[in-house]
Amino acid sequence: MATPQARAAGADGPRQTLPTGLSVALAEFSEHLDAERALSRHTIRAYHGDIASLLRYAWRSGVSEPGSLDVTMLRGWLACQHQAGAARATLARRGAAARAFTSFAHRQGWLAADPGPQLGTPKVRRVLPQVLRRDEINRVLADCEDRALRDFASGQRATAALAMRDAAVLELLYASAIRVSELCELDVGGLDQERRTVRVLGKGRKERVVPVGVPAARAVARWQELGRPVLAGQRSGTALFLGARGGRLDPRSARRIVHARLRGAAFPAAAAAAAAARPGTAPAALAAAAREGGHDAPQAVRDAGPHAIRHTAATHLLEGGADLRSVQEILGHSSPATTQIYTHVSAERLKASYRQAHPRA
Repeated sequence: MATPQARAAGADGPRQTLPTGLSVALAEFSEHLDAERALSRHTIRAYHGDIASLLRYAWRSGVSEPGSLDVTMLRGWLACQHQAGAARATLARRGAAARAFTSFAHRQGWLAADPGPQLGTPKVRRVLPQVLRRDEINRVLADCEDRALRDFASGQRATAALAMRDAAVLELLYASAIRVSELCELDVGGLDQERRTVRVLGKGRKERVVPVGVPAARAVARWQELGRPVLAGQRSGTALFLGARGGRLDPRSARRIVHARLRGAAFPAAAAAAAAARPGTAPAALAAAAREGGHDAPQAVRDAGPHAIRHTAATHLLEGGADLRSVQEILGHSSPATTQIYTHVSAERLKASYRQAHPRA
C-alpha cells in the first residue's frame, strides 16, 4: 500500500518551481489571506499549500498564467486528489481554497470570469466532537494540581515549575474554552486576576474577553509567581506560558502537554463509577474516591488533545444551563450554526445516560 507521502507525490507531482506568473499569483494570494482576510496562520498555511498544489497541476497541464484556469482544470485537480486517497474533509477544504483563489484572481483582473462557483465539492459528514465526562476532566485537573504541589514540596524547582505550568494550561483551557493557539499567544497580564477574565485574539484577529473561574485564575497566578521565574530567560519576552528552554510555549508543545497529562491521569474503576453517578463532583472528592477505591485496577482517562478540552468546556456549559448565544461568544464563533453542534453532543450524552439508567430504555 502506498504511503501518504507517496500518494501526495503522485497527486501533486514533484515539487518543481512554478513559473513567474503562477508564483507571483500564489504569493499575492497568501498576502491577501493574511493582510485583508486576517486568517489564522494555520489556515493561511493550509490554503497556500492547496493552491500551490493546484498551480503545479495546472503548470503540468500547460498553464503558465492564472488567467488560463477554468472549471475543467479545477475539477481535474480535485479528481487527482480524490484518486490519491484524500479524505472528504480534505477535498472540501481544497475546494474552498480553490474558490477563494479564483475569486481573488477574478477581482485582480487575472480571470475574465470566476469558475469557482461552478466547482462542486463533497459535503463533509459532521462528526460529533470528542467530549470528556465531568469526572474525567475533574480527575485530570486534580492530578495536575497534586503533581504541582508534590514537586514543589520536594524542592525540585524546574520539575515543579513545569508541573505548575501544565496545571495552569489545563485549567485555563477548560475554564475559558479558548483555542490552544490563543492560549500560546497570551502575554503576561493577558489574564485579569481582578475581573477573572482573559483577553484573546481569535480567528480573523477578532479580540474577545472570556470569563475564567477561580481555580484557573489561581493556577495561573501560582505559575506566574512561582513557576515562570524558574524557566524565564532572554527568549521569554512577555509570553505568559514558557517552554522548558524559556521560549514562548508553542501549540505543538501545548498539545503534547495535554495528551501527556490526560494519559497520566487514572483512578480506580470503583471510584470512576461512583464519580460518574455524581455529575460535577469536586476534584477533592474524586481524589478521596480514588483513595477509597481499594485495589481496583486503575481506570485511565481517555486520551484527548486541547481541542477536545474546548469541546468539553462548551458541552459542559450548555449542560449546565448556559444559552447558545453566550457559548458562541465564549468560543469566538462567528456563526451560531458552528456552536449548534454542541447541542447535538449534549443530546447524545443525555440519550446515552437514559439508555444506561432507565429500566425500560
